[in-house]
Amino acid sequence: MSLSHAAPAAFSPASVSPAAVSPAVVTVGDGAVSFADLVAVARLDAPVVLDPDALTRVAATRRIIDGLASDVKPHYGISTGFGALATTFITSDRRAQLQASLVRSHAAGSGPEVEREVVRALMLLRLSTLMTGRTGVRPVTAETYAAVLNAGITPVVHEYGSLGCSGDLAPLAHCALTVMGEGRVRDASGTIMDGGEALAAAGITPVVLAEKEGLALINGTDGMLGMLVLALADLTRLLTTADIAAAMSVEALLGTDATFAADLQALRPQLGQAASAGNLRALLAGSPLLASHAGPEDPTVQDAYSLRCSPQVHGAARDTADHAALIAGRELASAVDNPVVTLDGRVQSNGNFHGAPVGYVLDFLAIAAADVASMSERRTDRHLDANRNKGLPPFLAHEVGVDSGLMIAQYTAAGIVSELKRLAVPASVDSIPSSAMQEDHVSMGWAAARKLRHSIDGLQRVLAIEIMTAARSLDLRAPMLPGAATGAVRDLVRTVADGPGHDRFLSPEIEAVVELVASGAVTAAAASVAGPLV
Repeated sequence: MSLSHAAPAAFSPASVSPAAVSPAVVTVGDGAVSFADLVAVARLDAPVVLDPDALTRVAATRRIIDGLASDVKPHYGISTGFGALATTFITSDRRAQLQASLVRSHAAGSGPEVEREVVRALMLLRLSTLMTGRTGVRPVTAETYAAVLNAGITPVVHEYGSLGCSGDLAPLAHCALTVMGEGRVRDASGTIMDGGEALAAAGITPVVLAEKEGLALINGTDGMLGMLVLALADLTRLLTTADIAAAMSVEALLGTDATFAADLQALRPQLGQAASAGNLRALLAGSPLLASHAGPEDPTVQDAYSLRCSPQVHGAARDTADHAALIAGRELASAVDNPVVTLDGRVQSNGNFHGAPVGYVLDFLAIAAADVASMSERRTDRHLDANRNKGLPPFLAHEVGVDSGLMIAQYTAAGIVSELKRLAVPASVDSIPSSAMQEDHVSMGWAAARKLRHSIDGLQRVLAIEIMTAARSLDLRAPMLPGAATGAVRDLVRTVADGPGHDRFLSPEIEAVVELVASGAVTAAAASVAGPLV
């Protein structure tokens, strides 16, 4: 095994699709956790088992730590203090207290609870690093982490506390506190309780941390990395959904699919753009609405950018996600700890815990999410403007003047887009020194991950509003019919939101369509007719 253990399979939509992710047992060894395995454990409670051979190697590395623990020379994290106190020697009779004190003092998070799936993801990733055999923990510590995950016990982790350097210290410390039988947790039913009580109820013996173990449990990019992988899983679905929304809008606004032709797209060989344009061609194939105005008699010289340039913008977001997945894959294949036990037995301080690689791409994805949402909102607005929607009623209202139609749905989308633009301001350009200037440059990667989660949620809502709006426009084009794929999506929307008519309470319908987007029902409906979409 090399220091950077085997990389996972390349990221692809299939690697995190609902069909690929199931609660099958996930084996954690000294190889990288896959994207699909992380999603399965984090979201579907897939059980975890530890590879016996990897546990044997964990035990072998632990013997190196035990040998250094008896050395009269100080070794960082084994017989010394931490951070700015790294030169302070700790005698053997105080080292258990040293490790426990480290975890307790670092479990200093504040604010709202972090989502359960995020906590499970970061625990799985920390367990994966422990199983590399490069951290020096005892096998029992790794086994306890796996037991906590399998029992459905979720440590209470708070929104604030990580600077994304020296790892996600506070979030990971709250998890380490749980395996010590301390702190606050939620059990499998979601009931909040003392960590010791939850472990006792599950038959799990708390760990008394030995030399080096406290550090090994809190040094890592696991929180920000877990959120990155979960975001990529969501973006796989949402970028396909964006193509579906754009296709419905092009059709309902009497646009043209000629600009999506493969030969035109090939003149600019961007991979994401080609994939997005291919989706649009498949979704619009055979559309009676497009055929109704195609040909020389069509007065439209060219569509507006929000329609015509959809593959370029959606494609750029796809390429950004691919780059982020490349970085995530490398990080999943990493053994992040400080100090780390090298293959030749050295215990060496290093800087691999710095979150810059992950923080940068988290910020990059927030930019992409904001821009895709911005284009979607512009298409929604186009449906509602009688000067630009080619014959549809103002705001798609049933009785103009009496009814407001979907006027305020666009306001909601616009408000979200404005928020997404603020969230696109990068977190990773900031740094506030800590630990008496020992940690004088930090990544803020945790903050980048937290805001990306809000960005993904906002993008999902903006796309849902466009789909709901486009569905109404398609209905108002009757007796002209949409294509089979876009029509299938329109019909799906009609199962949760009524068609054109007098004004009604819109919020529940918006939320219902958001759920269709979030569940993957929209992409499944389109693909059931158009064939596989990427």
